Amino acid sequence: MFTIFHGFHLVEAYHQWKKEHRKNNNPIGLKVLKLCIAIAAALFLWIAPSSVYGLPGLSPVEHRVIAIFAFAALMWLFDAVPAWTSSLVVVVLLLFCTSDSALWFFQTGADGVKYENLVSNTAILHCFADPTIMLFIGGFIIAIAATKSGLDVKLAKVMLAPFGTRSESVLLGFLLVTAVFSMFISNTATAAMMLTFLAPVLKALPADGKGKIGLALAIPIGANIGGMGTPIGTPPNAIALKFLNDPAGMNMGIGFGQWMMVMVPVTLVLLFFAWFVLGRMFPFKQKTIHLQIESHHEAKPTDALVYVTFAVTVALWLTDSVTGVNANVVAMLPVGVLCMAGVITKRDLEQISWSILWMIAGAFALGVAMRQSGLAAHMIEAIPFGQWSPLAVIIGSGLLCYLMANFISHTATAALFVPILAIAGTSMEAQLGAFGGVSTLLIGVAVCSSLAMVLPISTPPNALADATGFIKQKDMVRTGLIMGLVGLVLGYAVLIFCGVNGIF
Repeated sequence: MFTIFHGFHLVEAYHQWKKEHRKNNNPIGLKVLKLCIAIAAALFLWIAPSSVYGLPGLSPVEHRVIAIFAFAALMWLFDAVPAWTSSLVVVVLLLFCTSDSALWFFQTGADGVKYENLVSNTAILHCFADPTIMLFIGGFIIAIAATKSGLDVKLAKVMLAPFGTRSESVLLGFLLVTAVFSMFISNTATAAMMLTFLAPVLKALPADGKGKIGLALAIPIGANIGGMGTPIGTPPNAIALKFLNDPAGMNMGIGFGQWMMVMVPVTLVLLFFAWFVLGRMFPFKQKTIHLQIESHHEAKPTDALVYVTFAVTVALWLTDSVTGVNANVVAMLPVGVLCMAGVITKRDLEQISWSILWMIAGAFALGVAMRQSGLAAHMIEAIPFGQWSPLAVIIGSGLLCYLMANFISHTATAALFVPILAIAGTSMEAQLGAFGGVSTLLIGVAVCSSLAMVLPISTPPNALADATGFIKQKDMVRTGLIMGLVGLVLGYAVLIFCGVNGIF
């Protein structure tokens, strides 16, 4: 993620592995075949009569939106190209085929009359600068500044110190500290940093002991679960929150602090449960562990400014319901202050994970197209969502999301599920009330994505931990399934309780 970040070499190695993995699984012939299937399916849906969908009276623009959505879904599922690439292509297709600035022959029918339900091209383009995107940019800026000022290493050292040297306590420390960092810094970068600190410890532990397996697994588990704690902890959180808070949609006004008030306790319970599971499955042979975390950062006058800005930003995020300043606006504070002070340079801006932001923007653009083309309203009117069992919809979508997120990008999974579930949730709002409302349905997708950590390919933190060589895949599968099952039950139980009692 950032060239100056601790463990950057691990991130680079992961991206190289990911590239080779995609290349090996998609030789040129298979890659072309997958692309042809995605294009063929999209073209079929583009020209198919409305009766195929069971949605009579669809306009040509709505047909195109469905076709582009299907293309996106297949491309994300096939993983023949990076997910962010598919997302960007989706935005381009929406602009050129469904917008009010599309190619002229896409804007009018055979009679020469211009379609009335064309999607606003500015609304699609605004997805790249959506307030939620700004929230993520603020988070990235804080992460870069924390690394440049040495704040990340100092915090890690201070936060791990209270756990002492007892092996079981050190395990808990790595779980909790990794989770806290992943709430505000990318899961990948957090896992790389913590594995860098842990590497000397793993090498020093007895070769025949199981404790090193538990320690190595603590990093991805802490990173994946910790991401649930804040709206910026992982992209699926932001996607779900965007649809819940959209003024043109549900407009629920869920704040940063409100999210943390619900999700941080869930995170803590799961982390302590993970500590129990790892301790039982992988007991330590060595009773004590001595950590040596050193910082090579040279103090600068601007370091204090970074510390204060970080503290003020987090405080404002936590108290957004009190101050009245929403989290998206607060995220601009570190951007303005740290750029003006010269802490963040134009080179630092180049290190922001733009691919993640483009991936999120693609999901938002699909939502805009569904709403403005009239497809969302058409689906609500034509599909008998109200006759479906709300509990079956919640559990079914959650399990399907969890299954898919173990094999494809978590962000792609959320981008695929959330726009559709938002439509279903709007139509089933009354029935869902007994189970926490639409928030249970959409935030459940984010929770399921974070809990999908069964395989090395499931998440970057998993792949980074697997690269240490201390973990066997069967160990990751066992712990991943246990954490997933318990997490899903606890997560949905809390979401239902909070929704029913008006907390969400």
